[in-house]
Amino acid sequence: MTVLRMDNVLLVVDDLEAAKAFFAELGLELEGETVVEGQSVDRLIGLDGVRATIASMRTRTATGGLSWTSSTRRRRSGPSQKTRR
Repeated sequence: MTVLRMDNVLLVVDDLEAAKAFFAELGLELEGETVVEGQSVDRLIGLDGVRATIASMRTRTATGGLSWTSSTRRRRSGPSQKTRR
């Protein structure tokens, strides 16, 4: 099977700032950065209390891009009320 198109790839990195700097040197431009957390993120990842910072970069021609997330970590809070089925 051949990959015909790839719109985005998400990589988990230990040092988000270093990853952004490295790929900026290769010519990618920062498209945006945000923190994600909450019940919908927990459901998507499959863990409770996830909080992650995500940065997206694109090529100058906007034909493809990469996204990085810092190591996902659990928010410090009380026990989860969620039950798994």
